Amino acid sequence: MLKEERLLLRDLAKRYLDICHDPDQERRRDLWRRFHSLQPTPPPIYVRAFAWREMPESKLVCTDPVYRRYENFFKQALFQAGLKDDFVFEPWVTVPAVYTCTGWGISGKRHYSDEPRGSWKLDYPIKELSDIEKLRKPWHGINAEATAKATQYVQDVIGDIITVNIDRAPAYRMWTHDISTDLGYLRGIENLMFDMIDNPEWLHRLLAFMRDGILEVHAQAEAAGDWGLTAHHNQAMPYAEELPDPAPNVNGVMRKQLWGYMAAQEYTLISPAMHDEFLLQYQIPILSRFGLAAYGCCEDLTRKIDILRQIPNLRRISVSPFADVAACAEQIGTDYCISYRPSPTDMVSTGFDVERITKTLQRDFAYLKGCYFDITLKDVETVESDPNRVRRWVQLVRRLLEDN
Repeated sequence: MLKEERLLLRDLAKRYLDICHDPDQERRRDLWRRFHSLQPTPPPIYVRAFAWREMPESKLVCTDPVYRRYENFFKQALFQAGLKDDFVFEPWVTVPAVYTCTGWGISGKRHYSDEPRGSWKLDYPIKELSDIEKLRKPWHGINAEATAKATQYVQDVIGDIITVNIDRAPAYRMWTHDISTDLGYLRGIENLMFDMIDNPEWLHRLLAFMRDGILEVHAQAEAAGDWGLTAHHNQAMPYAEELPDPAPNVNGVMRKQLWGYMAAQEYTLISPAMHDEFLLQYQIPILSRFGLAAYGCCEDLTRKIDILRQIPNLRRISVSPFADVAACAEQIGTDYCISYRPSPTDMVSTGFDVERITKTLQRDFAYLKGCYFDITLKDVETVESDPNRVRRWVQLVRRLLEDN
């Protein structure tokens, strides 16, 4: 059985490389490069999610867990290529390093619902103020033997076909370095809100501990030469004229050569002033070490554009489905790239209403006129098992952009 799985994986790798070597990939790279450098371009279209589990192609054959992971990667990429958006397919696969330190030394127990893919409730580990003493100072450490073994396992199957990239950048990145996400897991959002009023000095101490721990981990990884050019993060394609392009197994780079990304979804209902005092001032020292920065995910940042201007290297701002597009566009202007994110519910998740989609997009395109913006479709939980819906959406968006 393993022999057939190897043959399947090798065939998928070859088909994936054909996509990567399509000349249109260079057009896409150049588009994102110029867009992120605040040059006039057609708005890039980026499908970040498309209800993959509902697609017939998502059914996996491999039983080996490692093979299965890369089978899913290749099959998803082959399907995504058919969407014809501006996603860039890179000619390598990545093996993540095995880390010796993740988390903060304590974690809460998750209580899951009985429904498939249902919700869960977290029993937050920081219940009493004294529980802060249980936190562990993080460090950057890689289990070299386990990482080499994992890499060789993939190399032996497809390494003669496609480059195998080892991601050695620190474990504290993306969601694990924005402070907000882990703070929600450690303390809970309701408790966090009370702490801002009842225990502000204690909360500042916790935030400083997390900031300093992340900064130390990042510096340790930089000193070890473990940051690489595949460690960009910006919730888009990480191309910009100011930064080197992504490349596999190019390590020893500085954070100033990379995109950094943070969000603050847990602070959605928190005022701009408190967001600034109890989060942003701790995020800025981390983000400012990177070359360019992107901020925001699903939270509404309409009233927080002004405080975000403190981020010295800010280049991208999320305008989520919950944000006031007109107000955001007016405030941002041409100072930053806008990641415009229409609601997947309105776009593709509840039928495919061309009139509704057109009306929504034309309205928002009018607000965004004169700005640098992309159109990002994300958080698509369902397309009602319609394999063509997102492809049709991309086609419609392109037509609407041409008409504007």
